[in-house]
Amino acid sequence: MKKTIQLFIIAFLAGVFTLLGYKYFMEPDEIIHVNQPISSSLIPVTNSLSETNAFNIDFTEAAEKTVHTVVHVKNTTISRQAGNLSEYFFGGGEPRAMIGSGSGVIISPDGYIITNNHVIENSTQLEVTLNNNKTYEAELIGTDPNTDIALIKINTDIELPFIPFGDSNEIKIGEWVLAVGNPFNLTSTVTAGIVSAKARDLNEFDGNPQSFIQTDAAVNRGNSGGALVNTRGELIGINTAITSETGNFVGYSFAVPSNNARKVVEDIMEYGNVQRGILGITGGSLNSEIANRLGVDETEGVYVNGIEEGSGADKGGIERGDIIKQIDGQKIGKFSDLAGYLGSKHPNDIVKVTFLRDGAQKTIPITLIKLETYEIESLGLEVKNTSKPELKERGVSNGVRVSRVLTNAMRNYNLEGIIILKLNDHVINNIDDVKEIINNSNANDPIEMTFANPNGKISTFIFR
Repeated sequence: MKKTIQLFIIAFLAGVFTLLGYKYFMEPDEIIHVNQPISSSLIPVTNSLSETNAFNIDFTEAAEKTVHTVVHVKNTTISRQAGNLSEYFFGGGEPRAMIGSGSGVIISPDGYIITNNHVIENSTQLEVTLNNNKTYEAELIGTDPNTDIALIKINTDIELPFIPFGDSNEIKIGEWVLAVGNPFNLTSTVTAGIVSAKARDLNEFDGNPQSFIQTDAAVNRGNSGGALVNTRGELIGINTAITSETGNFVGYSFAVPSNNARKVVEDIMEYGNVQRGILGITGGSLNSEIANRLGVDETEGVYVNGIEEGSGADKGGIERGDIIKQIDGQKIGKFSDLAGYLGSKHPNDIVKVTFLRDGAQKTIPITLIKLETYEIESLGLEVKNTSKPELKERGVSNGVRVSRVLTNAMRNYNLEGIIILKLNDHVINNIDDVKEIINNSNANDPIEMTFANPNGKISTFIFR
């Protein structure tokens, strides 16, 4: 009996010790969560969550206003398809209709529409389809290849919905925007994103400074010429380009600012071409490397390297070595900021230029002058008038300067900056002489050009 009781006690104690060992060694610790209010002194709290939560922003009103003002533009061009080697090398072939498409934005109730120049380029027929699926034949009013903006018009008996212009200078990085267009022939497509950057220059070194609004709103082929709008439904840009290795959207797109687009179409309607106002300076953006080379402390702004004689900058007192920091209170951090702001101005407009000179900041009024250039389409060159000091420096007495090379084929000849002295043996004094000679020439005839290169060497080329 005693043995039985002893065995029972031993078994009981063993069970107790086993249970205690399991509880201590095997079971995980219990985690207790204590809810505490977050101290308002550490994290600010707003009573209006919808004002700070981006996902509560309502895009429906802006989208509803905009989709009816964005149209589908169809461009028909005629090209010749070579059918044999002879036609390939010497021209000819069967004419074929090629159809391209893009978008456009109605900007007036009587049917004026903004689009991109590359959407309607070389068109033989233009058709516009509204959001209600009605199709109209469109007339080309004018284009500006430099900004890639074109103006077309349709005629209708009804007043059309149109989109008001917003002030693209007032948009901020991080601001929500909508892109509206017709990608891949999918009409009335709306995408949302934010302003990723301003005054973005995609062709910094081609002599045609640009100033795009960069966004991450999805834009694809067919969106070109469509609207970029703010959350109030105001037009702040014309969607123009994407940068992509695949040709499709990869995270960012670019739009011509509405202030620049509006100025271009107003000039086309009033003058038939674009009137550009310039300060009359040459120069470039600053960074650490350039600042060290020039011996200046500033790494932002536009360094003035030269002054055009008789220009507003010359008459207003801008000097070589000045660093432009603001225009009309708008910050100028790089050359594209300057080009973008001046792109919305007209000749004879007065702007207030703030600059640094020897460490001191000054602000002076400058009257913009008209940029006088002429495009020789047959040569793929843009020329402008030259000043007497520039001619003297080259050791010549007359000529116009090549300000920009327009085609890849002509870039092989290193012609930018040359002074054209003669065309077809006619002396050139200004761009009016160039216009007269080109207009009186047969398009199929060769052009003989005598010029002085930047080193003063005289050469003659014949272009066929």
